[in-house]
Amino acid sequence: ANERLQFLAGQYLEFLLKDGSRRSFSMGNAPHADELVELHVRHVAGGQFTEHVFGKMNERDILRFEGPLGTFFLREDSQKPIVFVASGTGFAPIKSIIESALHKGVTRPMTLYWGGRRPKDLYMNEIAQAWPIKYVPVISDALPEDAWSGRTGFVHRAVMQDFPDLSGHQVYACGVPIMVDSARRDFVQQCRLPEDDFFADSFTTQADLAAG
Repeated sequence: ANERLQFLAGQYLEFLLKDGSRRSFSMGNAPHADELVELHVRHVAGGQFTEHVFGKMNERDILRFEGPLGTFFLREDSQKPIVFVASGTGFAPIKSIIESALHKGVTRPMTLYWGGRRPKDLYMNEIAQAWPIKYVPVISDALPEDAWSGRTGFVHRAVMQDFPDLSGHQVYACGVPIMVDSARRDFVQQCRLPEDDFFADSFTTQADLAAG
């Protein structure tokens, strides 16, 4: 309880629930800002874990977890430009990686594409806008009241429009499985991205499946 969690930017932890099931969440904070662990949790109606978090959990409640886990972290031995692709709360580990890279003074060009169904799904839009990197928000299902004038459609398709040749880049993608799988396939087959330069985490919660 008195130790700080040592982790690499982009890694995740797993909460151990009483019935033996697990719930995975990536750290949203960078390792250098580790006083607390920042997690991005979407409320899933009827979800066993998130109903507890949003409805019943109190300060100082004890939760059991294992971590850090995962291999979704920045490969610092490369100097290739980086394209980040996030959907929904897949933004969390990418936020950690970007903040860590900026803190370390990484000079590689970085571009972030973050997709959501509605503008409100880009829940930390102002933070992303403030980073000294290129940021492209992409909305797939805007309503008239959203008054959205930015990029539309599937987030990985926006990347393909801007980077028809990814042969000299690295891509880090995190979000719903259909986005990650489509990005991997299309970037490699159509944009010449080497398979070894695609790094990904898929989120499989019902919340992210619904977020598109």
